[in-house]
Formats: sequence, structure tokens, C-alpha cells
Amino acid sequence: MSARELTDMAALRAAIRDTGVTRWAIARAVLAGTLALGSAVGLAAVSAWLIAKAAQMPSPADVALAATVVRLFGISRGLFRYLERLASHDAALRGVVTLRERTYERLAGSGARVVLGLRRGDIVARMGADLDAIGDAVVRALIPLAVAGTVSAISVAIVAVIMPVAGVILALCVVLAGAVPAVLTARSARIAAVEGTRARAEVSAAALSAMDGATEHRVWGTLGEASGALRTADAEAEHAHELASRPAAWAAGAQTFFTGVALVALLALGVLAADAGDLDGPFAAVVALLPLAAFEAVGAVPPAVQQYFRSAAAARRLAELTEVEDRTDAGPAPAPRASSLELDHLSVAWPGMEPTRPVSASVAPGGVLAVVGRSGVGKTTLLATLAGALPPAAGHATVGGAPSSPALTGTTVAMTAEDAHVFGTTVLENLRVARGDVDEAQAWDVLALVGLDPWVRGLPSGLHTELGAGGRTVSGGERRRLLLARTALTSAPVVLIDEPAEHLDDAGADALRAMVTRMRGEGRTVVLVTHDLSLLDLADSVVTLDD
Repeated sequence: MSARELTDMAALRAAIRDTGVTRWAIARAVLAGTLALGSAVGLAAVSAWLIAKAAQMPSPADVALAATVVRLFGISRGLFRYLERLASHDAALRGVVTLRERTYERLAGSGARVVLGLRRGDIVARMGADLDAIGDAVVRALIPLAVAGTVSAISVAIVAVIMPVAGVILALCVVLAGAVPAVLTARSARIAAVEGTRARAEVSAAALSAMDGATEHRVWGTLGEASGALRTADAEAEHAHELASRPAAWAAGAQTFFTGVALVALLALGVLAADAGDLDGPFAAVVALLPLAAFEAVGAVPPAVQQYFRSAAAARRLAELTEVEDRTDAGPAPAPRASSLELDHLSVAWPGMEPTRPVSASVAPGGVLAVVGRSGVGKTTLLATLAGALPPAAGHATVGGAPSSPALTGTTVAMTAEDAHVFGTTVLENLRVARGDVDEAQAWDVLALVGLDPWVRGLPSGLHTELGAGGRTVSGGERRRLLLARTALTSAPVVLIDEPAEHLDDAGADALRAMVTRMRGEGRTVVLVTHDLSLLDLADSVVTLDD
């Protein structure tokens, strides 16, 4: 077993612990599942005995109890199956809710570098399908494997009591029917689980990218490329599905083979024992027909093994997303205070990309630095580096004399991205994203600063009006001003703003100037990334990333 597989399994165990699912909850589901399949085994055994006994024309009193037991097992099978589904899904769904809550908490405290390096669709896949896969590990892997073990042991015990030799043969066939398909499944499912999880994430990322950028794709004529990327991702997902289906087919064939061997062998033993007078006819029928029910539990082994590896790969991806960076060297996050900003021959880049040209600048508390350059040259990457999400490719960046690092993010340095999210909640709660203690008076004050108060007062419920997720129910200018209001509310002494003038009219530009002027008066350092050169008069210094 490779180191990666061990890592995946350790991640899955940790994720299951994080769900808060107790051993008693799993044991309760296993008990109900065992009773459900055990009822099927009992039904097969008693039915075989009853049919064979009835052929001997006994008195009705001799078979009355057996007929009642058949009805009992027939009813209890469905009842316990329902209870098993109820117990297993209740435990798994409650666990996924708990895990989702803890994951969001860890995500809030994880290094921004991890999140910013992922596409939005990949984050959606990890926070959606990967989280659900952890719950599936409980329902479709752990519980079925435990039930298969207990029911198989019960079946072997019943046959062994009637005919020890037949019990040994059945035990051997049951073990082979479980182990061989499990090995066949695991051998390819390791790769299929990783590839399938990655492929599904690619489909999600490509689909979300195509939908979110539909307008841009039409304008720039890149719709065909976006559709092609989605088709490629879908083809890879289909290929990964085929990889997972092949071992399942071989596993099913192996199970059918060993089931047939057990059935033929036990049928022959039962007939020979009955002919020799060593075994009563009805009990010989039990020995011959019981394997049909015994192997029903073993049939769940290959899908359970596949689900286990799939869930383990998902758990690793989830752990990578919520990995908290080691901040012991950085020390505790400093308290917000006026901070200067120094760029010393700073060059930035995402991994694998060409670094930007080095730039140098010095901004005192209350100063404004403007960053300009053509599209795609690395202006947003520069902001991410100043925010501590990326290490410098070369040179240095210091905030208040300390190197930029994740420890400063959110306390000393705050960043408003060009595509910052507007949440599907009220106007007031969207403002509280910047600072959770904002009251209504402060909200109205900052809305007046950016010129949004007439618009908000005209909404049905004012500050308590629900906005659509992503800001799709507001115009581009209103969305931009709302983000500016959120920026003005942050208590961080260093504020980084990406393209603040986008979608703003003249009145909006005036509101932006008023906001920057207020922050300067508060002694806060502001960095503006902009294409609008008319805003450069706000800046004390300007750096360009163009050659």
C-alpha cells in the first residue's frame, strides 16, 4: 500500500471522527442490518425445511410453527431493513452536517494561499460532493462491510451445526467470495477513486466557469473553448467511471463463480447425506439452499470497497482545502494599528508563472499607493502577496516592519477582491462581513458615504432586505458601492482594493474618492489596483507592472 493511500485512509478516519458519529450509532445500524439480512437467511432456511417437510405429507400440526416462523421472517426482513436505513442515514446525515460546520470553521482559519490557488468550481466540488462522500463512507462502506461479516458468520454457523463439513466448505467459499472481489475491486479502485474524484471536480469547475463567464465568453468569442473544456472534462469523468466499472464486473463474476461452487458442493453433500441416511431430508434441503441467502450479504463487499477508496480520496482533498498553516514562527496576530507599507524590489507570481517586474514603493500610514498595468500583468497577484496569501517570487514586502504573512490577514491587512462575493442575505448582514459588530446607525453612515442610502431606503425592508446570492439582484454599480461600503467598515489599518471603480458612474467615482479620503483621515494605508487613470490623483505614489 502506497504512502498516498495510507494518507487517504488516515484522512478518512479523521473526517469520520469529525462527523461526531458515535460507535453506538454505527453499531445500531449494523445490528438492524444484521437482523434484516439475518431474517433473509432465516427465511431461506425455514422455507427450505418447510418445503421438504411438506413433501413428506406430515400432519398440519408438525409444520404449523414453521409456517408461522416463515411469516415472521418475511415481515421482520422488511421492518429491520427500514430500521437499518433509518439508523444509518440518520447517523450519516447528522454527521455530514457536523462535518460541514467544522469544515467551514477550519476553512475560515486556514491559509488563504490554499483557497486562492483553487478555482471556484473546485472549491464547490470539495465543499459539496467530497463532504457527501464522507457520509457515504458510513452508509455504503463501513456498515455494509460489518453486516456482511456478521450475517456470513451466522449463515456458516447454521450450516456447520447441521453438517460440519458443509459448514467448512461454505465458510471457505464465503471468504473467497468476499476477499477475491475485494482485492480485484481495490486494485483498480485506488486509481479510479482518485481519478474519478478529480474528474468530477474538473466537470464542476468547467461548468461553473462556463456559466459564470457566459457573457464574457460571448463577447470575446471564447464560448467554443469553454464548451470544449467542459466536453473534455466530461470525457475524463466517463473514462474514470469506466475504470471503476471494470473491476466491479470482474468482482461480480468472481462472486457468481464462488456462489455457484458453494451451491453445487452443498447440494451434493446434502443429497449424499440424505441418501445415506446421515441427514434428515428437510435439513438436507436447508444445507443445499441456505447459500443462496448467505451470499446476499457478501454481494455488498465490492461496492463497499469502491466507496471506501472514493471516500478516502475525497477526505484527502477536503483535508488539503482546510489545512491550517503552521503559524508558530509568525507569532500571534498583531493588534490592528497604523501601519506603513514597504515594497523592496518586489516581484510576484503564482506557482509556474512568469514573475512580474520588480517594483519598489514606500507608503506611510494614511498614504495611498496606486498599482497600474495592463490586464493580466499580475496586479491582483501583487495584492494577494501583500495580503500574505502568496510568498514573494523575489524581493520583500513588509507591513508595519513585519514581512507580509497569513498572520496579518484580516487583522492588519484586509483585501477586497474585484469579484468579492455578495451573500444571499440582508444588506446589513452583507456589511457585517467586514465587521461583525456593525449596528444599523453605522450601516446607514457608511451607506451614505458611498451614496447607497437612497437606494437602500427604497428597498422593501431597507437594511433587512434580502439580496440574491452573488449580488445578481442588484446592478453592477450598486454591487460595487456595497463592496466599497464593506471595505470602509473594516478595522484593518492596511486596505487593499482591486478595481474599485469598475461599473461606477461619476457619482460612484465621487463616492469612492470620499471613502478613500475618510480612510486617509483615519490613518489607514490604502492600495488601489485600477485601470482608471483619473483616480491617480488620489495616490501619493504610483507603481506600474508594465515593462
